[in-house]
Amino acid sequence: MGILVTCQAISKHYGTRTLFDELSVGFSDDERVGFLGPNGAGKTTFLKILAGQVKADDGTVNRRRSARIGFLPQEDRFDDGTTVESVLLSALADHPMESYERDTEVAIILSKFGFEYPERDVKELSGGWRKRLALAREVIQEPDLLLMDEPTNHLDLEGISWLEKMLVGAPFSFVAVSHDRYFLENVTNRVVELNPVYPDGYFSVSGNYSMYLEKRADFLEAQKAQQATLANIVRREVAFLKSNSKAQRTKSKSRTEEAYRLKDELRDLSQRNARTTAAGIDFDSTGRKSKKLLDAKGLSKTLGGKLLFHDVSLRLSPGVRVGILGANGSGKTTLIRVLTGEVPPDRGSIDLATDLRVVVFDQKREELPQNVSLRFALAGDSQSVDFRGRNIHITAWAKQFLFSVGQLDMPVRDLSGGEQARILIARLMLKPADVLVLDEPTNDLDITSLDVLEESLTEFTGAIVLVTHDRFMLDRVCNEILGLDSSGRVGRYVDCAQWQATQLKTARGKQKSSGGKKPKKSKQSNSNAPENGLTPNEKYELQNMEAKIIEADALIEECLKATEDPAIGTDHVEAQKRWEHLESARNAATVLYARWEELEAKPR
Repeated sequence: MGILVTCQAISKHYGTRTLFDELSVGFSDDERVGFLGPNGAGKTTFLKILAGQVKADDGTVNRRRSARIGFLPQEDRFDDGTTVESVLLSALADHPMESYERDTEVAIILSKFGFEYPERDVKELSGGWRKRLALAREVIQEPDLLLMDEPTNHLDLEGISWLEKMLVGAPFSFVAVSHDRYFLENVTNRVVELNPVYPDGYFSVSGNYSMYLEKRADFLEAQKAQQATLANIVRREVAFLKSNSKAQRTKSKSRTEEAYRLKDELRDLSQRNARTTAAGIDFDSTGRKSKKLLDAKGLSKTLGGKLLFHDVSLRLSPGVRVGILGANGSGKTTLIRVLTGEVPPDRGSIDLATDLRVVVFDQKREELPQNVSLRFALAGDSQSVDFRGRNIHITAWAKQFLFSVGQLDMPVRDLSGGEQARILIARLMLKPADVLVLDEPTNDLDITSLDVLEESLTEFTGAIVLVTHDRFMLDRVCNEILGLDSSGRVGRYVDCAQWQATQLKTARGKQKSSGGKKPKKSKQSNSNAPENGLTPNEKYELQNMEAKIIEADALIEECLKATEDPAIGTDHVEAQKRWEHLESARNAATVLYARWEELEAKPR
């Protein structure tokens, strides 16, 4: 194992704000690192320092000689007038190779990344395909270490699945900033969290995201216990220092100095533990008990000549939490705009309960003014907000969403994406709702905020319509999934895995029915045992695979129903056991689908 890059005691400050101080960490050539941290911790800045794009205020960064370090930023930038092919050719401009070699390399990458039209103008690409192209531009340069800042941004579930497979088989190491927990679970072998809550400024665990969660919980629990123990020691030492005059005369200078050192250590420990506070997200339900809040029947919509969805029927009642899945451009946002009455359907009807209160989280954040102060964005001209009949001062309300008093007069435009998302959530919490409609609420939120948001959504007693690419959130929050297939059909699924499996099966069916027939092999090449084809055992396995998958899906549905049993509401041990059974069933299904895909890919 060789070290690719190390940081020694690096620090970075912006004005009076410290992102990180004396941080020392390194990355090796066999590591696939998930890089986490709360909003504002400096994750993007740290990646730019590693890439040499930003200079640290103090400390040193050592890179292995001749090591190539690539950088994939959050925002994908391309020159005007460029094509897909020209972007990749430009990436190889400084590489010592013949023109035909460049053309060959570009052709290989175009094929691997799924680009069918090399001459297509980049400005015509969707956000997801621009992200693929930006990644291809880095990969074609054969990096030893690829730094990626939110690589799943703008990708739909199909794109994320493709990215995971590509990274699992990639010949390079990577450090990926991401809040997609399934992505972290599937592709990493080390997780590093950048957070001042830890003594060294970061926490590192060898293993995937699940292992990181376990180790992190153990560490923070031990750190809090350490604070309690240290507090008792400090109390005893302070009592000694304040003891009677006889004791005063016998006090040693060393013990006095030790007492003050312990007080300083306790203060630092207390400050670190205080930083584990999460945003206080708690949506307000009206408590309406009507069985029918919204009843949609036979909805259809066509935009720009493309049929987005056809004959969609949906009933929302208290406790119903519907997730909407689909590729980018499949019509997810249009569907929720139809449901909320913003856009009329071409066909069908929507029946709303009297005086229905619908609260909408807009992914484009158009309702959030950028030129006003944080103070005004949270409370308007008032110095307080009214939350569930309680008058809460603006400073306390801001603190609930992890804003400091010093940020109150900052313009919204100067806040991070995650901070702006928390403002929107704070504003929505002031509106009691029968139905919550959330369009990509997870964008830019850190994992701690995501956990709290999910907890609030599961406890919300009204109905929820949730559009997100966050598979973890969909599986945890929603009890029904609607999947749009980009051709007008809408299916119902129990979880993301079932939807993805259906999409895979449909894609394979289209591939078989299309003109893409494989060339026939000569008799000579088929005379021996198949070189990369199916063995007799694998053929038998494939024949029985569909039945196994049906059984696996049925088991998932059975386990899901068991977790929703009201009888276990107060039995936390049994509830945990049933959730573990559900997770085990989902993992087993994932293995089956992966094996099915592997067998289907082999020639017959």
